[in-house]
Amino acid sequence: MTQPNPAVPGGNPPARRETRGKLIGDGLAWTARWSLRLVLTALGASLIGVVIGQLWSIVLPVLLGLIIATVLEPPATWMRMHRVPPLLAALIVVIGALAVVGGVIALIAPQVVAQVPQLVGGATAGLNDVERWLSSTFGLGQTQIGQVVQGAINQLQSSATSIAGTVLTGLTTIANGLVDAVLALVLAFLFVKDGYRFLPWMRRQVGASAGTHLAEVGSRSWDRLGGFIRSQAIVGFIDAACIGIGLVIIGVPLALPLAVLTFFGAFIPIVGALTAGALSVLIALVSSGFTKALVVLILILAVQQIEGNLLQPLVQGRGLGLHAAVVILAVTGGASVAGIVGAFLAVPVVAVAAEIARYINVQIDARARSDEEHPSDVPGGANPKTPTEPTRPTWSLLRRVRGQDPDDGEAGTDPSGSSDGTGPRTAANE
Repeated sequence: MTQPNPAVPGGNPPARRETRGKLIGDGLAWTARWSLRLVLTALGASLIGVVIGQLWSIVLPVLLGLIIATVLEPPATWMRMHRVPPLLAALIVVIGALAVVGGVIALIAPQVVAQVPQLVGGATAGLNDVERWLSSTFGLGQTQIGQVVQGAINQLQSSATSIAGTVLTGLTTIANGLVDAVLALVLAFLFVKDGYRFLPWMRRQVGASAGTHLAEVGSRSWDRLGGFIRSQAIVGFIDAACIGIGLVIIGVPLALPLAVLTFFGAFIPIVGALTAGALSVLIALVSSGFTKALVVLILILAVQQIEGNLLQPLVQGRGLGLHAAVVILAVTGGASVAGIVGAFLAVPVVAVAAEIARYINVQIDARARSDEEHPSDVPGGANPKTPTEPTRPTWSLLRRVRGQDPDDGEAGTDPSGSSDGTGPRTAANE
């Protein structure tokens, strides 16, 4: 009588081992399938990039309007909570923001006009010092230096046509920028006035299951974008105040414009601070000499250290969740694609994309754990989670959003449409 195999429970025969050819073939087939998926994904992303490039005149004002709306939305929401009509609240915050920006420009312009002659005189004196240094160090006489200067003048004269074309292109760009700024302000006003109704409307259009995920992704993206803009504004204001006061004490001209530039440079992480700081040191060197330029450099380095080690962790918490290398690459890529505007928009766009990727990763992990805990292949035990069922924590968000929407039914009702609030309606329970 044949004895059962003790190594196998129940005496079943051992599983047949796969051959090397079969294993290699399965591996190559898996690689080919995923390669095709990656290629199709890359083609889809390229197509989206082409569409965005063709519609850039529309996409840019929308993005700028969203960024402006993240700053103006909290006070507008506070006013709506205190029974101020949405239209009046949006008008108050937008007009107030325009008044603040206009006041800053009115304060800066006279100082720039008054101190530019001093800066030009300092630059002329600096060039004379460089000329004397070249003469004493390399033995260059006035005639040789004059020939170099004359050659530069001749080169400029021969390039007059291209320079004129560049100036005309620059003026066209400025005009387009003004149009985009006006359109962005109008869109920001509309976003502030009606933006809180968008998520409930989107949920009604796509259904409860997909709408739940869209609402959660939209809420997380908005919170991430708004948190980034507001925290950078706070950090930039503190940096600008410290550097501006230091420049005034040192006696560097154009201290207020440099402080404002430092504030706006904070919205381009790492690169903006370096650019604003280098310009401050350069102006101090041209106008006040090497000693004051060194003092300004020390001041800027001290402020940057305080920002990186104290302000950023305190104000921004975990920050964007992006490595410094990712930030630098994003700013570089954005600048190469769309110049200064691209550098400004790169980090918020990457931060929002990273937040969406985190949410997708959480959903994948939750689904994988659900499949492990409730395997569908167990006899008599099907997986209780349907592929379209959202995670439970997102219902609190939709209840809160639904309560804010005056056109979305009674506040506090379950967004799924079920009376007991246990979950979304599906085809099975309808």
